Amino acid sequence: MNILAFESSCDETAVAVVRDGRQVVSSCIASQIEMHAIYGGVVPEIASRKHVEAITDLTKQALEQAGMEKSDIDAVAVTYAPGLIGAVLVGVNFAKAVAYGMGVPLIPVHHTRGHIAANYITHPDLEPPFVCLCVSGGNTIIVDVKSYTEMSVLGGTRDDAAGECFDKVGRVLNIGYPGGAPMDRLGKDGDPTRYELPRAHVQGSELDMSFSGLKTAALNLLHNAQQKGEKLDLPDFAASFGQAISDSLVPRAMAAVAMTGHGKLAIAGGVAANSRIRADLQAACGREGVSLYMPELRYCGDNAAMIGCQGYYEYLAGHTAGQDLNAYATRDISLG
Repeated sequence: MNILAFESSCDETAVAVVRDGRQVVSSCIASQIEMHAIYGGVVPEIASRKHVEAITDLTKQALEQAGMEKSDIDAVAVTYAPGLIGAVLVGVNFAKAVAYGMGVPLIPVHHTRGHIAANYITHPDLEPPFVCLCVSGGNTIIVDVKSYTEMSVLGGTRDDAAGECFDKVGRVLNIGYPGGAPMDRLGKDGDPTRYELPRAHVQGSELDMSFSGLKTAALNLLHNAQQKGEKLDLPDFAASFGQAISDSLVPRAMAAVAMTGHGKLAIAGGVAANSRIRADLQAACGREGVSLYMPELRYCGDNAAMIGCQGYYEYLAGHTAGQDLNAYATRDISLG
């Protein structure tokens, strides 16, 4: 089954062709990062306009790369939630038009479910049930993946997402946007114990997290040093900040695996590319005898291939939509 997939939930327009939920036939992405970097973050109106400009040519490119005609497409999948509402609407409306014009089924896909499915590309042997740590700029949740389409949230952040913290601190350091990758590179050879930063605990909800206190503490440390004319060791600071994020994520992910008894842990989302978090997860899973699954770095960020992968399983479950499909800025992952 060949699925033409669309992703436009934030600042990357993406189109892909995926076969049978595991094989990526083509994957094309038009990034807007350079434009939004000027503002230190995504400007929703600009993102929406850029999606409109890019999506038609990107679709042609994806079909050409796949060596396919429109008649070779069996279904259309699209991110319909969550995300920047204007950006999501561009993809949804375009996908509806394409599905209608081709006379094929339309499959709505939850963006975070798509991130989880990115693991199926890298690991064809991975099958539910398993636990997935979903970490990005928009959300940070621990998901019990009971089947390809049945999922529930076991825990998550009560405030800021981990990726958002990397972005905000990276912006203050003026090291680039998004901040995750530059922070990772900066802290590679730093001492993660140099600066003491908080790790929050939510009493009574051991799998929940909070990152607002960490973000505030890190920003205060930077601002106080600037005001006093003191020079921080930036590699050590970045390493300490990254370690604080990892220390909040990894133990809770491991606790979720123990609680469910699945014995398998996956990670998904943009922050899944962070080298410190990946290394800490590998070490923890090695100690506990847990099988760890991590997507290739190119499938950690937003892409349409992951939407096509999840779309295949949504289709098998009978989850299709009509021309009345709407876009949503927020949507519980358990609702699909």
